[in-house]
Amino acid sequence: MKITIVGTGYVGLVSGTCFAETGINVTCVDVDTEKIDKLNDGIVPIYEPGLERLIKNNVAKERLFFSTSLKNSLEKVEAVFIAVGTPPDEDGSADLQYVISVAREIGMYMSDYTVVVTKSTVPIGTAKKVKAAVQEELDKRGVNIPFDVASNPEFLKEGAAIDDFLKPDRIVIGVESERAESIMKRLYKPFLLNNHPIIFMDIPSAELTKYAANSMLATKISFMNDIANLCEIVGADVNSVRRGIGTDTRIGNKFIYPGVGYGGSCFPKDVKALIKTSDDNNHSLEILKAVEDVNDRQKFVLFEKLHKHFNNDLKGKKIAIWGLSFKPNTDDMREAPALVIIDELLKAGANVYAYDPVAIHECKRKIGEIINYGKDQYEIIQDADALLLVTEWNEFRVPKWKLMEEKMKNKLIFDGRNIYEPEEMKEWGWTYYSIGRNTII
Repeated sequence: MKITIVGTGYVGLVSGTCFAETGINVTCVDVDTEKIDKLNDGIVPIYEPGLERLIKNNVAKERLFFSTSLKNSLEKVEAVFIAVGTPPDEDGSADLQYVISVAREIGMYMSDYTVVVTKSTVPIGTAKKVKAAVQEELDKRGVNIPFDVASNPEFLKEGAAIDDFLKPDRIVIGVESERAESIMKRLYKPFLLNNHPIIFMDIPSAELTKYAANSMLATKISFMNDIANLCEIVGADVNSVRRGIGTDTRIGNKFIYPGVGYGGSCFPKDVKALIKTSDDNNHSLEILKAVEDVNDRQKFVLFEKLHKHFNNDLKGKKIAIWGLSFKPNTDDMREAPALVIIDELLKAGANVYAYDPVAIHECKRKIGEIINYGKDQYEIIQDADALLLVTEWNEFRVPKWKLMEEKMKNKLIFDGRNIYEPEEMKEWGWTYYSIGRNTII
């Protein structure tokens, strides 16, 4: 079986590589010549555990190819996946210009029956627009080539995307013909053999499923952050509350860890897009609007604790930050809480020193050299007035406390992910703040 995937961003590159791993011949196409040249040279443009090894393995076995020409990549393919970006417009809606542009190019060059699959996260009704764009180009050519559209949303977690793709909780596919369903079943046959559930449905339902799933997870996070803030006011411990509700099977124990807010490429964008879709259809999703508001406020919580501790005067203070990416095991800084915290620190006149295992290059790309970067977590805490833990990378979980005590000006930590134990911090003489726990020691 032969397929083409358009877009070598996070979704396209992971999907194409994992499809190739199952034995399918895959060509990944992108207009970015530099990116394709690097991929052909074995240089992976994103950080995702295990991805580089899989790419090199499947390229060597001649199952995975990279190209800048969609025209040359359509011959004898049974499916073309559109996995290009859908950035939010100013009004929060998803920008579909790249999706529609690819659809038009498919219509310009396809020569045989093809299933055109939207893999990007797209609003309800996008498949109709894709179908119309392909058909318009076929009409311009004066040819009658049958095709179908399908929706196959991704449910990948950054940092665990390979396992998520190869061992999925479920595979959601929206189709409108038996022929398209048959091709998608053959494409995902290896997953059927491993008993991973494939759920076929109509296309609008598939398009909405992705938004609904991400919005539900975002809701759980914001709810728990709101409860954490209440815990601090009333003297409760959010970790106890979390354990108390997480053992209820109707609620579950995932996505109920308090912190400094969610970020990344999916949750913020998808919540905004679903709110906009709902508003456009004269229905207000009040819960999601509250979820977004809570998350926006939560990104300031750690800074506000720090600011208050120093009597609202951070001018000239050296503040160290551990963690820049929005979550561990990725270099993604889109909507990362660290960006909000850094901005507030700089406005308050603080000197900011930061370290992250993989995201420093991405931070430099986003904000440049307006802060200081260190080569390791201990270099940046030399003479620091305070340390902010923003991303819970494993290497931060058991630090060298004695060394930290020697290096830092103050034994002061603001833990935005609750990875340390208040009792231990008290025993070791640290002043310790966290989220949703009465831990000011």
